[in-house]
Amino acid sequence: MLEAFVAFLELDVAAGDAAPDTVTTYLRRVNQYLNWCGEQKVNPALATEEDLKSYRRYLIGEKKLKSSTIAITLVAVRRFYTSAVARKLVKENPVMGIKPPREKVDAAERITFLEEEELRYLLSMIPRDDSLESLRDLALVAIMALQGPRTLELHQADFGDLIRSGKNWGLRVEGKGNIRTIPLRPDLAEVLWQYLEAREARGEILTKKSPLFISLSHKTHFQRLSRRGIRWIVDKYLEAANLKHASGRTLSAHSLRHTAGTLGIKGEGDLRQVQDLLGHSDLKTTAIYLHVRERYTHNPALNIDVEI
Repeated sequence: MLEAFVAFLELDVAAGDAAPDTVTTYLRRVNQYLNWCGEQKVNPALATEEDLKSYRRYLIGEKKLKSSTIAITLVAVRRFYTSAVARKLVKENPVMGIKPPREKVDAAERITFLEEEELRYLLSMIPRDDSLESLRDLALVAIMALQGPRTLELHQADFGDLIRSGKNWGLRVEGKGNIRTIPLRPDLAEVLWQYLEAREARGEILTKKSPLFISLSHKTHFQRLSRRGIRWIVDKYLEAANLKHASGRTLSAHSLRHTAGTLGIKGEGDLRQVQDLLGHSDLKTTAIYLHVRERYTHNPALNIDVEI
């Protein structure tokens, strides 16, 4: 069954072009399920809907996973059985009627972002000494906070993904199965090119496959900057600016993506333009940023003429 599932991931998921992260996640989730089956002495080939309900209960009660994480797990296990049914290894898919628990968290509460003055202060923490490290960090943090690419997208980006359109520059990225071009602000493009020219000045020959952002640590010098490395850089400046942890809020690298979406809406950006910028497949996802901004500024209670 596991062999059938691996073949399914390679040939069927995303029309045969599944992202490596997707494949890794699905395999990890299914292996966790199979380990649970072993512990509970449940034969996966004979698992029933009741067995899967017990597994869901285990994820909720013992593992205490979020609803969104359980949803991903159930999708992976459902596809595991879909591949088994296709190979006639089992008669039916026991996960078909199993749904994740309802999300109990307000979607807007998950949006953590920087206000404009906080973003200015964060960027001021990055040295302006024209060193390769400072140029890299400024380009990286500014692009994330102003243009909103995902950490994975910048990790995967190559030099050849830079696209010129007249006087303008864009960055082609791929995330969640979609390819889009992020239009770069002229000042961002200038900083990015200064960083790339600094790399060439050190003797590096840039090719289309050269990673756009590189590590400067001793162990991974000039190799592709990892996702963990990107998060570490962002956290370093958030800590320096005393913005990482605040009352009721903890910021992360993903908060910079939220910052781009929230400030883009605040700056009267068109909702669909912000959707295209962030690569959301559903406009409802982008609309959360609008809700975040309007929740307090358009509070109906502000219009009630009553003093307290």
